[in-house]
Amino acid sequence: MTGKIHIALVGNPNSGKSSLFNALTGLNQKVGNFPGVTVDKKTGTTSISVSLSAHITDLPGTYSLYPKRNDEWVSYKVLMRQDETIRPDIIVVVADASNLKRNLLFCSQIIDLKIPVVIALSMMDLARKNQIQIDIKGLERELGVPVIPVNPRKNKGITELKKAIALVHENIYQLPARDFIDAGALAPKAVFKLKTVVDGISNYGALHYLINHENFNLPEVTQNLIEDIEVENKFNPTKTQAEEIMQRYARIKQVMHQTVVESDPLKKYLFSEKLDNILLHRFWGYVILMLVLFLLFQSIFSFAQYPMSAIEWGMGQITGWLGNLLPEGWLTNLFLNGIMAGLSGILIFVPQIMILFGLVTLIEDTGYMARISFLTDKLMRKAGLNGKSIMPMISGFACAVPAIMSARSIENKKERLLTIMVTPLMSCSARLPVYTILIALVIPNKFFLGFLSLQGLVMMALYLLGTIMALVVSWVMKFFIKSGERSYFILELPVYREPRWKNIINTMVQKAKIFVVEAGKVIMVISLILWVLSSFGPPKKMQELNNSYKTLIAQQPDNKEELERQYQTAHLENSYAGVLGKAIEPAIAPLGYDWKIGIALITSFAAREVFVGTMATLYSVGDDATESSVTLRQKMAMATRADGTKVYTLATALSLMVFYVLAMQCMSTLAIVKRETKSWKWPIIQFMYMTALAYFFSLLLYQLFK
Repeated sequence: MTGKIHIALVGNPNSGKSSLFNALTGLNQKVGNFPGVTVDKKTGTTSISVSLSAHITDLPGTYSLYPKRNDEWVSYKVLMRQDETIRPDIIVVVADASNLKRNLLFCSQIIDLKIPVVIALSMMDLARKNQIQIDIKGLERELGVPVIPVNPRKNKGITELKKAIALVHENIYQLPARDFIDAGALAPKAVFKLKTVVDGISNYGALHYLINHENFNLPEVTQNLIEDIEVENKFNPTKTQAEEIMQRYARIKQVMHQTVVESDPLKKYLFSEKLDNILLHRFWGYVILMLVLFLLFQSIFSFAQYPMSAIEWGMGQITGWLGNLLPEGWLTNLFLNGIMAGLSGILIFVPQIMILFGLVTLIEDTGYMARISFLTDKLMRKAGLNGKSIMPMISGFACAVPAIMSARSIENKKERLLTIMVTPLMSCSARLPVYTILIALVIPNKFFLGFLSLQGLVMMALYLLGTIMALVVSWVMKFFIKSGERSYFILELPVYREPRWKNIINTMVQKAKIFVVEAGKVIMVISLILWVLSSFGPPKKMQELNNSYKTLIAQQPDNKEELERQYQTAHLENSYAGVLGKAIEPAIAPLGYDWKIGIALITSFAAREVFVGTMATLYSVGDDATESSVTLRQKMAMATRADGTKVYTLATALSLMVFYVLAMQCMSTLAIVKRETKSWKWPIIQFMYMTALAYFFSLLLYQLFK
């Protein structure tokens, strides 16, 4: 037999599936999304033999055939032949040899679906390190399918795996004659009748039709017939699932006893239990958790600082070089200040994304992630969330973009949506320049008890405000976001183990690629819009401005640099962005803001840290102005209104800081929310409620302190 076949690659999360996919496909792979859902779809091609090639789809990791998350539903529908776009001829199941008992549950379920299966046994080196010996031939006999040891990182077992796939394709390996468990006996009458309604399915497949047919794409007539079968035979899906799992683990225990030898099987579990006595302690567990989260938070800032600075410097150098090389004109301005600025805004997030996902994967790989979720579930649940919401929210202190992407681990749709909706309230690193310069302007550098800085306490209060507000908003929203899906917090506490560094690196690279390609498109478009608004204005007014400053520069050549800075300020004031700033001034005046702050609010939509650069331009500070620039702080401190009163009073600064804590001013966040929810509805709601919160509390604070 010759031609091309379709292979689906499945397995438990962190079983080595991605490594095997990379080893099989090499450079012949691409990443997209499964239709209708925000789940990464990795596909690729490989040569199985001289006459046989294969198209491989890497399905999302799942622990069993009872899906809870979106990504698990994707895998489930493919395996149940409910996805019209993916009909695999052969299933390659990746099983972790160092944790075989848990992996065999999923393997045995797929085998009972009577689909051609090959098992790729990964982590053999880790199994040997843990003194686990597996009788491969004996395991093949018990399961009735080929079992091939592989080590994708060292390219071992790949040839043997391809040979097994070819043999299965040629029907040399037949489907197992008997089921792993007698699935038909769990509901014999219902299974028998179901198989008369749906052709070509196994006894175990019939059970799944009885349990999940509402989620299948079936004709209405078929749906009604299945409903009648359930009612007629008093089919209880919960009881059936429970009995199935018990029978499978009983059979798996027998298989493990006959094919696996562990020198000291309780050793690793005893070690985990001893460590859990400390890490899950009702007091010390939370102290350690806060320390871990603090170190995670600080690491993201510390490690990302240098590559982010390098990217900024590199993009600045490239832009400067191109600026000297290209001729003057609007097209060059568009390229440098629109496209290049947009590209810089995209790339600047990459270090944080890579570092965050690297550290999160490290925590997950070691087994501590499950402990964090366990410790925080009680508090999160009161706010309508669950324990798995804590990591996206904490990650939001660094950057909301990767934090929202990491919310995919939350199975419950409502809780995942709530997490996405409130995570931007956590103060990200982009807010720091705003906080720093405003605190330096109005908060005296005083100390309490010799070590507690007043400025530091104000900074901490801003972070606490965002956190508390996120929990409050989630508690309110849980009454408005309806879901028929029941929330369970079922969590397996895995044994502690060494992290797999290659898996961590692969995750970092993949998440960065997804962000650059997907969210980057929206960021670039909005960057170009902002460039247009700040570069152009009413033609007549802009022409008069240009002529006026040309005349002044010609008359005062010695004062050219200062006049050019004044021109930049005037140009921005009279641009469409300036017009918008003037237009919204009546709305923001009750908050203590003038039109210049209004322009900064608009331009900050590109990224909150743009506030400092906008202020520098408005107050005619040179390009070297930063949040720590004394010149910028002095000019802002001296800024006055038309009536001679100071702009940046304590009331105005506090109001502005609170506004930046609560307002949605990040186009990249809105872009990623749209991507994760597959709709503009939720980013629009998010923008509106956060803006309303920001306005209300800023108004309240200004009126109290003015």
